[in-house]
Amino acid sequence: MGTVVIVGAGPGLGLSVAKVFGEQGFEIALIARRAATLDDLVEQLADAGIAAAGYPADIMDRPSLVRAFRDIAANHEPVEVLEFSPAPRGPEKGLVLAGPLDVSVANVQPHLDFYVHGAITATGQVLPDMLERGSGTLLYTTGPGSVRPTPSMGNVALACAALRNWVLNLHDALAGKGVYAAHVPLSFEADEVDPDRVAPHYWDIHIGGEGGEHPLTGAILRAKRLS
Repeated sequence: MGTVVIVGAGPGLGLSVAKVFGEQGFEIALIARRAATLDDLVEQLADAGIAAAGYPADIMDRPSLVRAFRDIAANHEPVEVLEFSPAPRGPEKGLVLAGPLDVSVANVQPHLDFYVHGAITATGQVLPDMLERGSGTLLYTTGPGSVRPTPSMGNVALACAALRNWVLNLHDALAGKGVYAAHVPLSFEADEVDPDRVAPHYWDIHIGGEGGEHPLTGAILRAKRLS
């Protein structure tokens, strides 16, 4: 089946996506900044009967991200799926929130480094091999601000919208090459967030291999559950 690499793995969506793909026979490689987080995720997956390995890397430190992918290539089967869904844990490394009137180069650049440059760096480590094989899936997760105005997150939304634009263009550019790219914008109310319900849709998107964008909201999840 190959390997799925989850960039920005955490105890929510990342863990749930790892479980879904692990149950389908994929090797699991997790990337996150904190080694302790990775150790905990690997242990939880082992308890579920899924073997996984963690690779510490800072998404904003591009050389460390490249090294993580180099280690993954040395230790795993070829990467068949890249799932990019980093989420900052608090205002670290300048990742603060700013409304539209307060957006500045200083407070938007870290988010561009985090989301856009991080995604481009991660993709660059797996896409050439995918193109050579003629097989692979690239999935990029953002929040609602990438698609619709979210004034309280003006700088974050700007960066995520830039990522979305690139992914949609990447989707078109990869047509007919055997490699599939899609953007997955998530929008849920606090009481609707259930990673174990969201994660199976990533598998569906992967095996479906159609469409450049797959929004997931509470209403969509409810409709899918009832259909």
